[in-house]
Amino acid sequence: MIPTITLNRFIRQEEKAHPYATGELTDLLYSIGLAVKMISHLVATAGYKGLHGYTDKVNIQGEIVHKLDQEADEILMEILSSCGHFGSLVSEERDQVVTTPFESKVAKYAVAFDPLDGSSNIGSNIPVGTIFTVFKRKTPEEPPGIDDMLQPGRNVVAAGYAVYGSMTSFVYTCGSGVHGFTLDPEIGEFVLTEEEIKIPESGSIYSVNEGYWELWDDKTRDAVRRLKESDNPLGKPYTSRYVGSLVSDFDRTLRRGGIFLHPANKKRERGKLRLLYECIPLSYIAHVAGGIGTDGSVNVIDIEPKSIHERCPLIIGSKKEVEWFLEILNNNQ
Repeated sequence: MIPTITLNRFIRQEEKAHPYATGELTDLLYSIGLAVKMISHLVATAGYKGLHGYTDKVNIQGEIVHKLDQEADEILMEILSSCGHFGSLVSEERDQVVTTPFESKVAKYAVAFDPLDGSSNIGSNIPVGTIFTVFKRKTPEEPPGIDDMLQPGRNVVAAGYAVYGSMTSFVYTCGSGVHGFTLDPEIGEFVLTEEEIKIPESGSIYSVNEGYWELWDDKTRDAVRRLKESDNPLGKPYTSRYVGSLVSDFDRTLRRGGIFLHPANKKRERGKLRLLYECIPLSYIAHVAGGIGTDGSVNVIDIEPKSIHERCPLIIGSKKEVEWFLEILNNNQ
C-alpha cells in the first residue's frame, strides 16, 4: 500500500526543515486547507441549497456579488480569524483591509485571497477555485494596516489555490517547490498527489478570451494570430483552450505548459485581473515552478501594489512561449 501523506503532515514536514520556525505559518496554512474543504462542500451542494444566483450587494470592483462569493468569503474570514495569525487581510469581496485588534495579539502575517474565482460560471458546472497569498507583515511591532498588504510578489512566503471541479485539488508553495494535493472524500483529507510540480519548458496550448480581439492592440492581435500558424517561430500551431475561470485555466497551464493571457485592452488599460490576490500568487507559483508571469513589461512578482484592488494585465506560462510573446509585444518582430 502506498503511504498516504496528508496536507497537514506535509506542511509539518516542511516546517521541520526550518529550525527557527515558530509554527504560526503552519497553523495558518492548516486553516486555509480547512476553509478550502468547507468551500468545496459548499460548491458541491450549492445547487440544491439555493446558493446559485446573486445577492443584493455590489463589491468594490462594481460587480454584483454572487451568493457563493459571499459564503466563501465568510468561511475564509471566520476560519482565519479563529486561527489568529494574520494581522491584515484583504478579500476581493471587501472594500477595505480587515485587521485584527493589535492589543489581542501581535500577528506576523498578512493574507490576501479571492474566495471564489470564476463564480459567474458556477451555474454552468464549470470549475471554480480559491486563490491566496501570504506575506510577512512589514512592521509586526506596529498596529496592522494597509501597508502590510502592499508588497511585491518576491516577498511572498506562501501562495496557493484550490480548484473545485470533478475533484477538489489544492496546490501551494512556500518557495521551495510547488506541491499538489487531492481531496479524498472518504477520509476528508487532502493527500499528496504531485510533489515538485514543474511547468513544462514549452507546451502546445494558448488560453485567452478571443472575444476581446477588437479591443486588443495590434501587437497582441499579431502575437495571438501567429500562435495559430503552423510556420510560426515556435515551430507548431497552438491549440486554443479557454475555460473562463482563471484558476482552472492556470492549473491546466501549470501542468501542461503553454501560455495563458488576460491582456490589457482599449477599455481596460490595466486589464481586469487583480494584482494582489490573483496575479501575484499565480505568478509566484509559476516562478517557483520554472515559468514566468508578466504584465507585458515586467515580472508580476516585481510589481509593488499601490492599492489593494489594483488591476494588472497577465501573461503567464512556460518560459518559451511567454518570452516569445514578450518579444512580439516589445519589439514587434
